[in-house]
Amino acid sequence: MNDDQLIDAARAAAQTSYSPYSGFAVGAALLFEDGSVVTGTNIENASYGLALCAETVAVSKAMADGVRGGLKAVAVTGPGDEPITPCGRCRQVLNELAQLGGTDPEILCVGPKLVKRIKLSVLLPEAFGPASLT
Repeated sequence: MNDDQLIDAARAAAQTSYSPYSGFAVGAALLFEDGSVVTGTNIENASYGLALCAETVAVSKAMADGVRGGLKAVAVTGPGDEPITPCGRCRQVLNELAQLGGTDPEILCVGPKLVKRIKLSVLLPEAFGPASLT
């Protein structure tokens, strides 16, 4: 799968967003080393603090299916004129999955005209993860 296909998967996921409060539909697509892709979208809640981000939903789906590691790349899309990056919570959740496989995935932060490519380790330097507990 190439980057454009991964971005298209994230954009398709954003189409099913449940974001009635913010109107900020986000989609995420996770690419694994075996070529599989898992997508997620944000799901808001009337109790705002209970909202789920697209990246967290995608990681949860992958983990629920038994995927542990092998995270190669992540595409994140949203509305607006600028590329968006995962929030701090999502960076930590992505880091957990990445550390389980010893990877440092490239994060494609997608805007309508620009894609910023950033390694997860740059977005979350000196991250706390499973290896921190040993």
